[in-house]
Amino acid sequence: MKSVRKKIVKCATLLAIVALAVWVAMRWHVWFGNPPEEAVAPSMTPVHVLLTFGDSDELSRNVSWQCDTVLRPSSLQLLCDSDTVTVDAQGEVFASRVGRAAYYVARLRHLKPGTRYYYRAITDNNASGWYSFTTRHNDKPDFSFLFVGDVQDTIGGETNRILREALARHRECEFLVCGGDLTERPANQYWAETFRDLDSIGQSMPILNVTGNHDYFKGVIQRLEHRFPLIFSYFLDSKVDDNMVYTLNYGSAQIFVLDSNREFPYLWTQRQWLKEQLEQSQARWKILVLHHPLYSIKGGNNMIQRWMFDDLVRQYGVDLVLQGHEHAYARRIGGLYKNGPMAPVYTISHCSPKNYRIHFPDGFDKFGISSRYYQTVSVGRDTLAMATYDAYHHTLYDSLLIVTGPYHQHAVIDLGKDIPEYMEYSPEPGNKKDRKFAERINQYVNSHPERMTRRKN
Repeated sequence: MKSVRKKIVKCATLLAIVALAVWVAMRWHVWFGNPPEEAVAPSMTPVHVLLTFGDSDELSRNVSWQCDTVLRPSSLQLLCDSDTVTVDAQGEVFASRVGRAAYYVARLRHLKPGTRYYYRAITDNNASGWYSFTTRHNDKPDFSFLFVGDVQDTIGGETNRILREALARHRECEFLVCGGDLTERPANQYWAETFRDLDSIGQSMPILNVTGNHDYFKGVIQRLEHRFPLIFSYFLDSKVDDNMVYTLNYGSAQIFVLDSNREFPYLWTQRQWLKEQLEQSQARWKILVLHHPLYSIKGGNNMIQRWMFDDLVRQYGVDLVLQGHEHAYARRIGGLYKNGPMAPVYTISHCSPKNYRIHFPDGFDKFGISSRYYQTVSVGRDTLAMATYDAYHHTLYDSLLIVTGPYHQHAVIDLGKDIPEYMEYSPEPGNKKDRKFAERINQYVNSHPERMTRRKN
């Protein structure tokens, strides 16, 4: 009897090992596989020109570009009021998996406020086209910017059209903030797609992008390709122990950027950096941007990131937390006191063609599925306004105000509760996961009928 029992245990153990091995083999590429990279012919004139911020000063700018495969004398020609200035560029050769490319960055400092500049990139006497940008008036207290979460276009995506239409409708926006995963994967073909997405935008409007998990190479240990900070060149000077962190003072606000993709020791270093920055901040409004949501809508994920950063968000009065990664829209008001809802406000957003099957956890005030979204953030002296738009139709989907109150408290006025949620979803026939998601949607809709229709006064 004992020998039979032992045989049964051995067979069951063997079957379990075989099943585990098969499952790991099936998931191996998902966990650790990276797509092949396509080779591209090097350009002998500057390409992939991108305007970003520089140091933490709102009047600083960096311009990066790519040209040839070896370093050559390079500079930026800057024109303002008929005066021409030449700014030397620093270069570095980057070796990808299939070839080499030379990247350059010109750092523009001591720019004048409220001034229009024209510029072009020059490498070895070969020049890009002329581009222009305008710095903000330092006597203008109000400003606005546009935020998008994950983009991750596949080749031939339509993000450029969406962004151009959004910016045409919101001409007050002065820069673009991206919540990570702007690029599908770190490979030439996907970087080319990213620059097509940003074409005519990224040369005239500063781009502030954070790292997402898709910016890293998959592996047992994830690795960020050095091309990323060469393109988003503010990280070259701001990173701390290879943590892609950055802060920007702009008007009455300060924006803090984290790299939420890292392992525990790196996140701890970022926590210390963020704590120091928040303690030193004199800004009226504080905005945090990171990729992984501190409060997940996909079933309790990102607990390490929440443990690392959320207490600092609350302790030091961060008003708005902009996040991506989970390919849906969600908004959560973090504080509730006797006088009503209070900051911080946490949002999750994306502008990707891929939508995820989310959960609908308690504590969130609004959800959105089956669409793309972008947000405008407008900062005034006493009010911060956030509005969320359906990117396909550019219709208002959510809206709120954060207003200053007594004792430096920031109260939240929820204007989005009167805007109905869109919960239409068509599961793929025979797909069990889709069917379960549809059941979750129906359960959520039935539990919150007031969110599906416009409230009547």
